[in-house]
Amino acid sequence: MKVIDHLKKAKSTLFSFEILPPLKGRSIQEIYETLDPLMEFQPPFIDVTYHRDDFVYKQRDNGFLEKIAVRKRPGTVGICAAIMNRYHVDAVPHVICGGFDKEETENVLIDLNFLEIDNVLILRGDARKADGEFIPKVGGHRYAIELLEQVTHMNHGIYLDNDIQNPFKTNFCIGVAGYPEKHFESPNHDFDLQYLKRKIDMGANYIVTQMFFDNQKYYDFVNRCRNAGITVPIIPGLKPITTLNQVHVLPKLFHVDIPNNFASEIMACKTNDAVLEVAIEWCSTQSRELIKFGAPCLHYYTLGSSNSIQRIIKNVF
Repeated sequence: MKVIDHLKKAKSTLFSFEILPPLKGRSIQEIYETLDPLMEFQPPFIDVTYHRDDFVYKQRDNGFLEKIAVRKRPGTVGICAAIMNRYHVDAVPHVICGGFDKEETENVLIDLNFLEIDNVLILRGDARKADGEFIPKVGGHRYAIELLEQVTHMNHGIYLDNDIQNPFKTNFCIGVAGYPEKHFESPNHDFDLQYLKRKIDMGANYIVTQMFFDNQKYYDFVNRCRNAGITVPIIPGLKPITTLNQVHVLPKLFHVDIPNNFASEIMACKTNDAVLEVAIEWCSTQSRELIKFGAPCLHYYTLGSSNSIQRIIKNVF
């Protein structure tokens, strides 16, 4: 079932999870160990992230360094198929611009369609660590809106090869990202919102937000979207902090603010176990308030750890 249909049918706030593929060379059992404790709550859908290729340098016998592209976390399509087969729950693969040309993207979408995976979350993806800024693969998309256009074209039976006779129309439900604290590359909120509105007008069905720790940021974002004529569901993304170090790392990686009172509580903790207790209570309170606000679904970023999410779900739902 499509994400948008789950949301339309729901009589109360839903919840979903987002997981990381295991590192190359690791077993899918890691995915099962993350999801098994969460499946008792019967989530309607689960997101599977994708990470672009990165570069490593290997020294050859002649002494020269060879630059090699590697994918550290491959397997999103296979993981989605495995999740649907094992748990009988819908999977939402993240489809990104980085590391793919347009033909490779089309082939991924064809594979997803063959596997009857009809949900996708369309993202630009992050820049490589060594690049400093996002650089697309030659022949690939620079912006998520360009990738979105390719997906919507396939939903209308438009493929890269114009000579295809009687092309099959895919039927993807399309999610896109929203940024309550604005995308870090946007000059301001209004500029950011204009691009989001273009994505919705182009055919995106729903929005999932970047993580945030101050619910007012989400409330304000929803109000700005509605005032701009964006009427699709807006799903808030939530992440419980699990270690003291994340107070410094998460703002840097995801360009989000941590409220002063929350940060002060965490900084007063002596151990990561104490941090976790504070964070679970904070995220549980966030969740209850978002449900009261009328959020259609709460989307939890597990980042490979399910214990805190399990406790939050028990607290809230």
